[in-house]
Amino acid sequence: MVEERTASGWSASEGERQERRSGGDRRRRQHFRLRFLLSGGRRVLGRRYEDRQRILFFDRYQQVQFGIIAGILFFSVMDALLTLYLLEHGAIEINPIMAFYLDAGPYTFLFVKYGLTSAGVIIILLLHGFFLKTLRVNAGVLLYFVLVAFLGVFSWQIYLIRKVAA
Repeated sequence: MVEERTASGWSASEGERQERRSGGDRRRRQHFRLRFLLSGGRRVLGRRYEDRQRILFFDRYQQVQFGIIAGILFFSVMDALLTLYLLEHGAIEINPIMAFYLDAGPYTFLFVKYGLTSAGVIIILLLHGFFLKTLRVNAGVLLYFVLVAFLGVFSWQIYLIRKVAA
């Protein structure tokens, strides 16, 4: 018996094999589901070229990303605390948005600083597999740049503290 295959699958005239595919692409539905984060999901990276060309949500992340995010949040809090220390010793905040929240109080400043940093990190994490065509990198690489930027700010503030202490 010769089996013929058509563009849509096995022909129905053969009788022994029937088409079971629905014809729809199940990958089209890309919803972010919280249950995958809580129970441990399946998807780490996009496998196909088409997957890398659109925004995908992943439900498993690498341990390195956790370390980078922890470092970013740590240096964000250190930045806020060192900023408050430097302000007590005569420095001024040149960022007008953060200056506004500093006028509202130190706790408001800390909360907003941490909240904005956390929101940005979460957005980058959710989009870490998306390819940024203008920068020619995956969005997840931005986490490294943010960490390096916070390290630079932290180093600069340590330099300023030593200068003030001298």
